[in-house]
Amino acid sequence: MKFSLGLLFAAVAVASSPAKRADAVSVTGSPPGFAYGVTGGGDATPVYPTDVKHLIELLGSDDPQVIIIDKTFDFIGTEGTTKGNICKAYGSFEDGCQSTIDIGKGCDGKPSEPYEWDTAGTTGITVQSDKTIIGVGNKGVLLGKGLRIVRASNIIVQNIMITNLNPQLVWGGDAITLSGTSKVWIDHVTTQYTGRVHYVFGHEANAHVTISNSFMNGATNFSTSCDGQNYWGLELVGADDQITFANNYVYRTSGRSPALSGKTLFHAVNSVWEDNSGHAIEGTDDGQGLFEGCVFNNVTQIVGDFVGQLFSSPSATANKECAGYLKRDCVTNIQTNNGDQFTNADTKFFSNFAGLNIATASAASAAQASVPTNAGNTL
Repeated sequence: MKFSLGLLFAAVAVASSPAKRADAVSVTGSPPGFAYGVTGGGDATPVYPTDVKHLIELLGSDDPQVIIIDKTFDFIGTEGTTKGNICKAYGSFEDGCQSTIDIGKGCDGKPSEPYEWDTAGTTGITVQSDKTIIGVGNKGVLLGKGLRIVRASNIIVQNIMITNLNPQLVWGGDAITLSGTSKVWIDHVTTQYTGRVHYVFGHEANAHVTISNSFMNGATNFSTSCDGQNYWGLELVGADDQITFANNYVYRTSGRSPALSGKTLFHAVNSVWEDNSGHAIEGTDDGQGLFEGCVFNNVTQIVGDFVGQLFSSPSATANKECAGYLKRDCVTNIQTNNGDQFTNADTKFFSNFAGLNIATASAASAAQASVPTNAGNTL
């Protein structure tokens, strides 16, 4: 386990004190894979938002912005609360189970009760095009509200934490939402205590997206599986999404990590799935996933009943199939203590990599050693 729930809450509390201004804050590195070439706010003068209102204004402006997050921005209570009904479909809060907000469809015969939740968490902050968001050290925290990137392009989000989005409630909040986007790089981001999904890709296509060096922390006090592991990981339903998923740590989830559908092209490189109590990969028959140099450790079910196209780098012979499309052999995955073996070797979708920038891949053993420590807001 990376660190305990108690320590996670403590980290948020520490981050609430203002940080001293740095002489120079800039983006670290460059995006691997599909988001190559993204510039974000470019050379715009860095701005330090003073409060949540100022941050919302900067992210929603039409101008290029470089926005420095050097403290905790606490959104809890800033938009009041919402009263409604919740469906007790999975069990009680006392047993560590999530309830579901009734979004107007009723509770399908399940027990229900009135409830009040924080409004801010249910909808992310609108992020317009040409934005760079950079956290300073481990102090850049969005508490109680995520990010919503819709019909926008050329965006960099680096080195922040998004946390505490009504975690006891399904539909309580998503950490990062993308729909109809292009050229988006999300790097060294920690997401935790979400009400629903860490990353949700809407139905409009998301082109040239990279998620890298990020920590999806599924350890939680409330879940649909009632086992302290978040079910809602990566919901990828966009039409023809292109997503590089490189050097990320997916920890203690119980499903949808990812859910691949909507002709999504998902290239997972040197990422680590660890202590996942359910199925890691699910989705529909039009989802496409290439996993190479990755680590699956203590995953109850890697593939499950997924019916789409997957390539898991099962052998040196199969890996050579990559050369014609990726201009190199694929790299074999490491699988230990899992409930099933990930041996899929579909290659028909490889032609969809044509014209895209392809992330490099190192040995899975290198990812196993470094990713759990370095992923997340660790810069």
